[in-house]
Amino acid sequence: MKTLAVCSGGLDSVSLAHMVAAEHELTGLLSFDYGQRHRKELGFAALCAQRLKVPHQIIDIGEIGRGLSGSALTSSIDVPDGHYAEDTMKITVVPNRNAIMLAIAFGLAAAHSAEAVAAAVHGGDHFIYPDCRPAFIEAFQTMQDRALDGYAQIRLYAPYVNLGKADIVADGARYGTPFAETWSCYKGGVRHCGRCGTCVERREAFHLAGHADPTDYEDADFWLEALRRRRA
Repeated sequence: MKTLAVCSGGLDSVSLAHMVAAEHELTGLLSFDYGQRHRKELGFAALCAQRLKVPHQIIDIGEIGRGLSGSALTSSIDVPDGHYAEDTMKITVVPNRNAIMLAIAFGLAAAHSAEAVAAAVHGGDHFIYPDCRPAFIEAFQTMQDRALDGYAQIRLYAPYVNLGKADIVADGARYGTPFAETWSCYKGGVRHCGRCGTCVERREAFHLAGHADPTDYEDADFWLEALRRRRA
């Protein structure tokens, strides 16, 4: 299956790229610069493309990102600390982000005769992000079937949509993903902060998967406090 993978440079999408390269025909990686404060992730997507020896394209949708104000990822709003499952993390929602990116990805895939677009949405994102849920994946596939009717048949390949991040770590390890060469932190500093929702989720995933976490965190122990607070 000739597959174009959407790759941010994060743990999930880099792991997916490695899996697609091993199990299918990876035709390239597609990344988006939407003005995210953690745009350093794009450098890790580039490293992944070099490692897998496939083309890498970065689409600049910064003007769109600037219009999608009100998110801690695109506006001057502090990224909150804590577990992903907390209501405070809803400030990291960028409205319609995945829908916008996937629509572009499907257009490029159709233009270049790919058979699938791979996206690393996963079960851990369901609580906060509506465009990561199974219902969205199904609806988007239906929309694209109509949009490309008679022109192309492209599958939205989202193998992690009903799995958690620990499952992705296990899968990534199976396919040789170099986890140290991925970026998750939403704060976009020199090191992973260890305190934002995506850092806490990353640290917890390695723990649950039983794999050593090679990530250099500024605060390597905060995730335990975040878990205790969530369970209280």
